[in-house]
Amino acid sequence: MKLRQNHSIETAAAKAGMSRATGYRIASAPRLPSQDKESRGRRRSDPLGQIFETEVVPLLRSAPSLRPVAVFEEMLRRHPELQSGVRRTLERRIRAWRAMHGQEQDVIFRQVHAPGRLGLSDFTDMGALDVTIARQPLDHLLYHFRLPWSGFEHAHVILGGESFVALAEGLQNALWSAGGSPASHPTDSLSAASRNLDAQARTDLTTRYEALCAHYRMASTRNNKGVAHENGAIESAHGHLKAAVRDALLMCASTDFDDLNSYRTFIDEIVGRRNASRGKAIEAERSHLRELPSQRTTDFEEIIVTVTSSGGFTLRKVFYTVPSRLIGHRLRVRLLDDRLVSVHRRVAPVDLAAAVRKPTASMIRW
Repeated sequence: MKLRQNHSIETAAAKAGMSRATGYRIASAPRLPSQDKESRGRRRSDPLGQIFETEVVPLLRSAPSLRPVAVFEEMLRRHPELQSGVRRTLERRIRAWRAMHGQEQDVIFRQVHAPGRLGLSDFTDMGALDVTIARQPLDHLLYHFRLPWSGFEHAHVILGGESFVALAEGLQNALWSAGGSPASHPTDSLSAASRNLDAQARTDLTTRYEALCAHYRMASTRNNKGVAHENGAIESAHGHLKAAVRDALLMCASTDFDDLNSYRTFIDEIVGRRNASRGKAIEAERSHLRELPSQRTTDFEEIIVTVTSSGGFTLRKVFYTVPSRLIGHRLRVRLLDDRLVSVHRRVAPVDLAAAVRKPTASMIRW
């Protein structure tokens, strides 16, 4: 028909590879040849004709999230005479019914990422992997950072739960590993980090987060609370990373590690292999990242405590002991994710190896 616009019927038919008679017949026909064919009717009786409207539809209305396979198994229980071959027919019919009468679904607009524009980070729970250190369960999270355009990733084992200290340490490690900072770093509402804090402490947390982003010339933004898909570029990556860690643990045939450093090295190797597979894209995005500052900023929380007559001090509901000669003195304690660093005046800092997240470890000696 396109050739017929500029050629005669004989010429158009020859160019289309058909006879002249066929060309005249098509040109004179009021409808297309495919429209002349009558639709093929059903060759056998409908196996679901007696039960779909009366039994299947009420089930779908009462439980909209019911899976088609569950409906099929229920129909087999009610009607043993049904053949197993009607499963696909039932699934197609349920799909068609839901398209017309089912519930409305969330509409998600796909994000288009530009190189160097966005960096995302979040915490994910690793408890389901049953990792142990020296045969002792390790209750931990994983701080996960990602550049969505190239797929660059960084992961950091977190012991003390979601906190600003963990976020600051993990984010800075990720930026220095990437070799630059993106233009924007959106995060969630920081509700977990600000849990059990008063209004002034929550305001201080927000101020410190904005100062952290400003130090790396990143715009600090927040996602809407409870809307997980706004952070989808990192939420979906959590599952892929944890699946890779799970596979690596199965390959090792053991989830036990000699010490925490061994486990952290294990995570670094997995993330390194994943980044190596995206090497070209990562190198291309590095040229779009902003230059890093000359040095890191504070990634700890500093608190002034007084050593009591009990020979120690209480911090975050955990009691720590110090040498008795410090009773009555004030100490400047730097709270990091997995340890405390105590400073007394101009004396060199001393690490207090403490798992702050565990109140049971109540006596940590100097």
